[in-house]
Amino acid sequence: MGNTPAQDDGRRYAWRDLLQRWSDEWLDPVLHEQERAEPFPAAVRRARWLGTTGATGEEIGALEKRLGVSLPPSYRQFLLLSNGWLNTIPDIHHILPAHEVGWTRDLDPELVTDWTEGYQGAERVGDEEYFLYGEAQSPTTLRPEYLPHTLKISHTPNATDVYLLNPCVLNPDGEWEAWYLAHWLPGAVRHPSFWDLMNGEYEDFHGER
Repeated sequence: MGNTPAQDDGRRYAWRDLLQRWSDEWLDPVLHEQERAEPFPAAVRRARWLGTTGATGEEIGALEKRLGVSLPPSYRQFLLLSNGWLNTIPDIHHILPAHEVGWTRDLDPELVTDWTEGYQGAERVGDEEYFLYGEAQSPTTLRPEYLPHTLKISHTPNATDVYLLNPCVLNPDGEWEAWYLAHWLPGAVRHPSFWDLMNGEYEDFHGER
């Protein structure tokens, strides 16, 4: 089940360009690094890179075997370039390496319980509202029944802000819907793919300069 870069089909995602720009901006001490309680490690600052070396095909294959699914292409390509990541925005501190990724119901059952209980009795959001992405989307258009089935791919200590991948919404190109779920939102900001999520997060981050 493992996939190497040569086995990926379809669209290629420009992760190197996006992540290098993100790294450069975060590591500018005048612009952003002062937002952290502690500075980035010296090795990270020297490398000008908030990521790591990429996951191997064997590591990706082990993750897919453990989960029992094939990963969405943009997320797989991200891991092959960088197996984990430090800050994206100030409220997201780590995108997890492959061996730490898991289903939200297993890694954070309290998160699932809190959100699903909060939506009990609410009318299910219809497709016309649910599949509206971009600025017109409301964070309240959440389907909490999807939450236990999502993949948790980030972690921020002492915070509920998290990135989730939702295999219940599968696009024709194999991409999963991607969520940014946060304590200050009445739901989630959702995107058609992990690539779209990360580009949206970068634009928000870049706009705060």
